[in-house]
Amino acid sequence: LFMSSESTNSRTDCGFGGVPDPVSKARVRGIRVFDIADVKHPKLVTSVQTCRGSHTHTVVTQPGDNDNVYIYVSGTAGVRSAEEVPGCADGGIDDPNSARFRLEVIKVPLAKPETAAIVSSPRIFNGLPVAPRNPDRDAVDAAARTAQAAAARGNAPAVAVPPDQGAQGAQGGQGARGAQGGGRGNATPPAPTGPNQCHDITVYPDIGLAGGACAGLGLLLDIHDAAHPERIDYVADANMSFWHSATFSNDGSKVLFTDEWGGGSAPRCRATDKLEWGADAIFTIEDNKLKFHTYYKLPAPQTLQENCVAHNGSLIPIPGRDVMVQSWYQGGVSIFDWTDVDHPKEIAYFDRGPINAARMVSGGTWSAYWYNGIIVSSEIARGLDIYELVPSPLISQNEIDAAKTVHFDYWNTQDQQKFVWPPSFALARAYLDQLERSKGLGADAIASARTALATAEKRSGAQRKTALTELASTLDAAAGAAGDQTKVHALSAAVTDLANAQR
Repeated sequence: LFMSSESTNSRTDCGFGGVPDPVSKARVRGIRVFDIADVKHPKLVTSVQTCRGSHTHTVVTQPGDNDNVYIYVSGTAGVRSAEEVPGCADGGIDDPNSARFRLEVIKVPLAKPETAAIVSSPRIFNGLPVAPRNPDRDAVDAAARTAQAAAARGNAPAVAVPPDQGAQGAQGGQGARGAQGGGRGNATPPAPTGPNQCHDITVYPDIGLAGGACAGLGLLLDIHDAAHPERIDYVADANMSFWHSATFSNDGSKVLFTDEWGGGSAPRCRATDKLEWGADAIFTIEDNKLKFHTYYKLPAPQTLQENCVAHNGSLIPIPGRDVMVQSWYQGGVSIFDWTDVDHPKEIAYFDRGPINAARMVSGGTWSAYWYNGIIVSSEIARGLDIYELVPSPLISQNEIDAAKTVHFDYWNTQDQQKFVWPPSFALARAYLDQLERSKGLGADAIASARTALATAEKRSGAQRKTALTELASTLDAAAGAAGDQTKVHALSAAVTDLANAQR
């Protein structure tokens, strides 16, 4: 078990009492490693100290390497004293020894986790521009600060300080806060720079890529060598306030970045808020470059009393489609299809309404993840909500049943695993439902295929295999005249796999 540690009062012995001294060997800021083989008696194995602590971390696997895992550390705190951790040095973008502008990579040998250590510190943030800002969105932020000041004087309901935005300050990283190499005593603050850390990094080892949601910018990383990630592209967007997390499509051809504008504590889904603010930004990946297409935001306006903004989510294994479930705090849970990157569309939702209709009370769904047929949502005010999809004109029971055939032993949204659907009648019928919905195949051909599938399912052994093989051949022949040839070939392949699975 790996735990991020960033607080200044965290002790190396996990004890109480904090760490009162400004410099102390008793302080831990970095990654704690626990042995939880006996879950009733966890043991601290070691702590890997880093110069900026760890706000979030991502566990990374290297395909073909079963002996080690890697940890990408996103440290957002100030640089520690070299007296506390030797080798730590603050400095600007041109200082090669600066602990800023770099990513710490920890290697953990699974047989000897006590030897976990930093193995590289790639400077993936070098040369990044200051993030652009949208003046209209700035005006909304200024109004929120005015309201907060009025609340402090007792003239209005209090509004919480956004946790992520408060840590980041103005877009562009630490430059706006004067933290780079100087602190409060500097007469002249350093020039603003691009981000020098990420909030979240999502890795997809099967395709060798990672998406870095890095506060002011979105990064695309090459992780074919997990120990030495390299930045291959970045994107900026004045409509994005705080690049928070990333999700890849199952085939790795697209990536979606979330914008947690306001840190999750403010109402950002009002009818007066633009759809591109506090939303998702969707990109295709073409020749290792990110190409912007559009935004997605839950379509139902929320009230002034509901904190609402894009937050944590994951893919749902609906075959042939890119479907994602996502939390929106008091905006609830939104499930949307982004197969068409230019026209994402909500296909299901759950929205309980404001916790308090008279005043702002922080709450709502903080994260919503698919796991082996269900959706688990962490609801701030109540605890866990467990959801199941139900059929509608936008999603069929066969698609839901096919999704439930995908099973994982564990689920980590920041370490994406590839969905692979085992052969099943539900999978074939899911493709037929999609072809009917899109009119990608003629109605007569769809009806005939459904009859053939039903007949084959009633048979067994060689008779079933023969019936399925004949159906696959018929579908291949029909593909040439189909409106969606790709989907018909996917259906034929699913029927063929089902035939080959028969004994």
